Amino acid sequence: MLAIIETGGKQYKVRVGDKIKVEKLNAEEGSNFIFDKVLLKTKDDTVLIGTPYLENEKVEAKVLKHGRERKKIVFKYHSKTRYRKKKGHRQPYTLVEITNI
Repeated sequence: MLAIIETGGKQYKVRVGDKIKVEKLNAEEGSNFIFDKVLLKTKDDTVLIGTPYLENEKVEAKVLKHGRERKKIVFKYHSKTRYRKKKGHRQPYTLVEITNI
């Protein structure tokens, strides 16, 4: 069983038992979360494709933890003008485990 879900402006291919990092969700650690934007679902040989989303289909997940990614360095540089800007960014994420499709 396979599904493609959309969350945080990104699409993820998931199966039961997968652990994925998604954009930060407003949910407590240890609670369940339901992804209702399901784009595609497969079971055995049948494939259901939404236009754009499937009606009455959902993917259930358990929120494992919240965190922040490693720091990404944003460096802007213009040659011959002494222009240098260095900035760091840490994107927040939520780690979820898919429990049911």
